[in-house]
Amino acid sequence: MPKLNRDILYLIFEKFQNDDKTLYPFLSVNKTWCEIIIPILWRNPWKYLINGNENLLLNVIISHLSEESINNLKIQGIDLFTSLPQKPLFNYICFCKHLDLSVISTMVYSHYSSKYTNNIPIIRSEIFNLFINENIKVTHLYLPRSDYQIHLVPGAKHCFSELTFLRCNSKSNNNFLTGLAEICQSIKELEITIEARNNGYGITKLIDSSKKLINVRLIVNHMMFGCIFPTSNSDFPNIDDEFHIKLENSLMKHANTIQYFKIAIPPVTRILSSLVNLRELELSFSVQSMKLDNLENISLPNLRFLKSNVFQFNILRNLIVNTNRSLTKISVNIVPHNVIDNNCIIQAIYQNCPNLMYLKLLFMMGNMSELEQLLINCQYLNGIYFLVLNLFDLDELFEKLTKLSPYNLFKFKFNIISCEPIKLESLKLFFDNWKSRNPMLLQIDKTGCADLIDFIEEYKSEGIIKKFNKLNENNFEDFEW
Repeated sequence: MPKLNRDILYLIFEKFQNDDKTLYPFLSVNKTWCEIIIPILWRNPWKYLINGNENLLLNVIISHLSEESINNLKIQGIDLFTSLPQKPLFNYICFCKHLDLSVISTMVYSHYSSKYTNNIPIIRSEIFNLFINENIKVTHLYLPRSDYQIHLVPGAKHCFSELTFLRCNSKSNNNFLTGLAEICQSIKELEITIEARNNGYGITKLIDSSKKLINVRLIVNHMMFGCIFPTSNSDFPNIDDEFHIKLENSLMKHANTIQYFKIAIPPVTRILSSLVNLRELELSFSVQSMKLDNLENISLPNLRFLKSNVFQFNILRNLIVNTNRSLTKISVNIVPHNVIDNNCIIQAIYQNCPNLMYLKLLFMMGNMSELEQLLINCQYLNGIYFLVLNLFDLDELFEKLTKLSPYNLFKFKFNIISCEPIKLESLKLFFDNWKSRNPMLLQIDKTGCADLIDFIEEYKSEGIIKKFNKLNENNFEDFEW
């Protein structure tokens, strides 16, 4: 029974692995609870960092340094402690499955650079050795934009032998990436930040060595190209086309296994056409005047989730049409050129996505009739994120929602863009007409009512609203309520 109880507790606490505020109070309940929760919290300690507690985490980390390491640092004139540190109650570092060398490097530099400017690499190396050795196996590795050759650290082969996730930079050390390719073929998720003037042969070798690459994200550091919001090809002047082609060709070798793909720069090959088993696609480049020849006439028959910032509406429309009616989630995050373009997108959705469950889209004056058809034809809709523009008639919108919403639709987000905030009277009409339907989950960006919370609470007590949040920078996720 004690074993069963411990296992059950572990399963319960696992549900709160992303909620440290809930887990922390449980640490003091008893020894058993503490022993179960500590490994969960230390699996990825970096994600709990907020301003002000970096030094606290760093102090816990360096408390694991052996006396030999401390003496070695002292010989080189580095004294990290006023007295020998008290050894921690747990070997916290052995629980780490996520190793974020970027965060460690930043913490070390911030904490010690004023006193030990010339010795930062020495301190950093000692701390890296705590995480990279024969006693630890990490599954997630986050590399900084640096020249670190951590594959030479004793124990690296063992430490990275079961790596499943890697975040790196196109300028990460090629020797390390090549070395990693020799010891690790288990990477399933890969995130690469692309910068100017790459050769990146280490990345392509790493991709080639992976046996089952499933999730790929190609990010662009626009600041490295001297622009924040690219608008044409000339805003990517220093990207090495040869490297870009080699990168995409390497990824195409995994066309049968890649299911999730995010790309922040227009592709230079027909890579998307090759990803026949793709389930999620995110096109996160919003380039208005760029040629996108390699995105034309693409067919992705297994695509379930499409997220796009692409301005070329003909390309977006064709992507929706050529998915074999498989899309269940669509998120479009751009302002259309005109009402006609937007109507074409809405038409493409309700004519080709009968199984659609979630939609994020901007609505303008003149889109109301197409919205009606969307509500009628997409009967599996569960949530809609409305981006509302150009004095859209909110009263008419709410009326259509109450009359035409399919039975399963009860999740709503309203982000009001450049028009008047939602009025209390409009919300009252909407809520009153929603009675006898599924209680709604609601998020609103703006309202003109200071008494909104009290107003919402009244309808929550009546069972019309189940949950309410104000949209802000912390909860702008497309399909999370």
